Amino acid sequence: INALHFTPNLLFPPSSMLYTWLSTFAGGALVLYVSLKIFCPYFWDDLVFFLRRKRFKWILKKRIRNGVLSLIDLFMQRAEKTPHKPFIIYEGKVYSYQDVDKRSNRIAQVFLHHGDLKKGDTVALLMGNEPDFIHVWFGLAKLGCVVAFLNFNIHSRSLLHCINKSAAKTLVIAEDCLGSIKEDFIFHLKDNNVAIWLMSSSSPFQHVDTILDKLDKVSDDPVPSHLRSVTNQRNTAMYIFTSGSTGFPKAAIITHLKALTACSAFFLCGTVSQDIMYITLPLYHVSASLLGIGGCIELGATCVLKKKFSASQFWNDCRKYKVTVFLYIGELCRYLCNQPRKEDDRVHQVRLALGNGMRPAIWKEFLMRFGPIKIFEFYGATEGNSLFLNYTNKIGAVARTGLFSKFLYSFELLKYDVWKQELMKDEHGNYKKAPIGEPGLMVNQVTQDTPFFGYAGNKELTEKKLLHDVFVKGDVYFDTGDLLVMDHNGFLYFSDRVGDTFRWKGENVATLEVSEVIGMIDFVQEVNVYGVSVKNYEGRIGMAAIVLRPDQDFDGERLYKHVVDFLPSYARPYFVRIMDVMQTTTTFKHQKMHLVNEGFNPEIIPDPLYFLHESARSYIPLTKEVYKEVISGEIRL
Repeated sequence: INALHFTPNLLFPPSSMLYTWLSTFAGGALVLYVSLKIFCPYFWDDLVFFLRRKRFKWILKKRIRNGVLSLIDLFMQRAEKTPHKPFIIYEGKVYSYQDVDKRSNRIAQVFLHHGDLKKGDTVALLMGNEPDFIHVWFGLAKLGCVVAFLNFNIHSRSLLHCINKSAAKTLVIAEDCLGSIKEDFIFHLKDNNVAIWLMSSSSPFQHVDTILDKLDKVSDDPVPSHLRSVTNQRNTAMYIFTSGSTGFPKAAIITHLKALTACSAFFLCGTVSQDIMYITLPLYHVSASLLGIGGCIELGATCVLKKKFSASQFWNDCRKYKVTVFLYIGELCRYLCNQPRKEDDRVHQVRLALGNGMRPAIWKEFLMRFGPIKIFEFYGATEGNSLFLNYTNKIGAVARTGLFSKFLYSFELLKYDVWKQELMKDEHGNYKKAPIGEPGLMVNQVTQDTPFFGYAGNKELTEKKLLHDVFVKGDVYFDTGDLLVMDHNGFLYFSDRVGDTFRWKGENVATLEVSEVIGMIDFVQEVNVYGVSVKNYEGRIGMAAIVLRPDQDFDGERLYKHVVDFLPSYARPYFVRIMDVMQTTTTFKHQKMHLVNEGFNPEIIPDPLYFLHESARSYIPLTKEVYKEVISGEIRL
């Protein structure tokens, strides 16, 4: 009876007891929160990121059950759910999800009725930033075609290489890209049975088809759904070209699964469907196409697409279109910081930026000048099997490996001999791990969840990117080719690229390809291309050490015309060093490190130096005065 008598008090305790319980709970929660802030300052950031990754993985599995297996499936689902929501804003014109869906249907219908494409065929796309890039991309995807994105800055020789490696049956060219196309290039493609289509109403070439004049004559109804159906998410969806240490651009294989996964980047940053994204990067890059356009589709958000980046118009566009997030590369933010200061620098609604390559000094200056914008720096390669993210706003870090990273990543930093350009091993032949605080080669384990698909048309290059039996027999790791440093808090910092590749103007520059082009000049006997650092510039700019042929003189005007004709602007060496003999290793490889360290200072280097002077349209002698103008910024690179 007594027990029964006290039961109500246990179920409904007096207010004083309830107050005590709540106070104890609140006090314990506060102590836990403060303790975590002191001893694990990034715990909550780590937890939120971990939960977002897990949630996205669950979303992917749910979509698979619902038949959404590709990016085009996801887009069509968005277009059905929110047909009238703005998807693309370009030069003031708004294209809704339904508008893009219907115009891409028309593109698909044109190729279906007038082309000779089959499901699985590859179509190369040579177009700049414009809505029709997306319309053609999606229209071809609806036909089940693999789309290869081509860099419109590269010239005929590299273009032919890209088309051959991707085994493209068709090439689509934008009207404003015709200026860089020569007639013999068209004839060569036609002789090799590559169909050519112009995004135009008329063609200056014979036997070249046009698209715009046919759009109004076809229906905007969807093409048969079986054409785009995906039976395996590991099948190829597209090729995105990347330049590495092997010379010509490589066709990175992007599967349907990889494409959908790449679209998660902005989702992982916490962006939502109400956000308005600003894309100024070229759509042939994975950042703009998958992280940007794909990211918008993932969120159901709106994208403001720019033809090309303009530092002077950037913030005006952000204010005009009420932009809240944007994509960047390090150079982009430096250009913004170099603009004249204005009173309205902080008058905007931008709250978040996602990108890579922002130097710490620029990062600090950017935040101080333009306000508390949260910067999400990421690390990953187009062909890579993992994407790392710095989600804490830690200045300078390219990624964070937090408390839950062992559930998300499987990577290591291996000790690397920069001079010998090889991994270091212990006395037992095992790879050495780089200690905390020291640079190491970043390698990511290849597993069922993090596969590496390699490059189209080049099994040898694909295999070169893999390391076998790294820690245990049978394991496989993807070699990123980058040196990174990890600190004691689990943050990763970019140190340098190994091999022959460097970055300039946000592009990878392959020294072998540049060397081959310069070697075509008749007065050049030997050439060694490398990148050198320039004060206040991100990345490294190209420099060429040249040995002249006997009894030949250096001709600056001819070399200038040659590199302009054959190389994109970011790959042209701005400095030339004339040497009597090229230093090589015992295996006859060019030594680059000492050249990189010596730079281009005429007060240190006894050899003749030249500078690419665009106004003079020639390589002119690099005098002390010219050197000072370059270093001070009077001459802009």
